[in-house]
Amino acid sequence: MAFESVKKIAEADFPTRWGAFRILGFEGQLPGPRPCCEKSALQGKEVEGLVALVMGDIHSTPPLVRIHSQCLTGDVFGSLRCDCRLQLELALGKIADAGAGILLYEQQEGRGIGLMAKLKAYELQDQGMDTVEANVELGFAADCREYELPAEVLKLLGVAQVRLITNNPAKVSALESAGIAVVERVSAEVELQDSFEGYLRTKHEKMGHIQDYY
Repeated sequence: MAFESVKKIAEADFPTRWGAFRILGFEGQLPGPRPCCEKSALQGKEVEGLVALVMGDIHSTPPLVRIHSQCLTGDVFGSLRCDCRLQLELALGKIADAGAGILLYEQQEGRGIGLMAKLKAYELQDQGMDTVEANVELGFAADCREYELPAEVLKLLGVAQVRLITNNPAKVSALESAGIAVVERVSAEVELQDSFEGYLRTKHEKMGHIQDYY
């Protein structure tokens, strides 16, 4: 479902421990409610939000870009069930080292199923299911995320080519389909931890993520 409109809501200075960014808020208006997932009875939102952190000159050369899906448990609480926070920090570090880049932070918790459903999936994982099996058991697809909004925000920012920090080929395909050229895929691999080894193996074997560990 395409967005009827995408607009910038706010912009401000944003100092971080990685350096000085600009923080921009965007909202995309959909023509109607979008289901969170094809097999789910839950309804999505008519307005979707996205935050962009922008550093340096993003126009002279294709900038480093990370599309990062919100992960409260990892990004905020430091969970080691997943590698999300480590990937977030890796991306911010790469952007800072390059002196320029964009981090697009999407509100797509739990691969798009939402926080409470994600916690239910945790329960099922504790009983022996992997992340894909748990999502399916709850009536969702393995991954309910979509990436139209990041592509539209990149266009608003005047960025037509990117060096994408990701291990997920679906993100590359989504941007390319939306008219954003991915001139390079930059690995988002982090140091492997025993606590999320199975999580990464499932992403590699069942979702096609590129992992050099395997």
